[in-house]
Amino acid sequence: MKDFFYGIQDLFVDVLFAPFDALRALELESWFAANFMSWIFTIIGMVAFIYWMIQLKKYNDNNEEDKSVTAHSYL
Repeated sequence: MKDFFYGIQDLFVDVLFAPFDALRALELESWFAANFMSWIFTIIGMVAFIYWMIQLKKYNDNNEEDKSVTAHSYL
């Protein structure tokens, strides 16, 4: 049973965490390159937020939302 858990440890430490070890080594050379995926996700989030705000403005300009007091049951 002990070998089973050591096998799981070896899988994670030697195989699955290898990309993270490479990023940790890359950070010493270039901080921006090591955080490349973070930059990509940040840019995707910004684009999605801007698109969302444009769509909300479009619906607001067309007066498509029911803003009366009885529009929602919880009001």
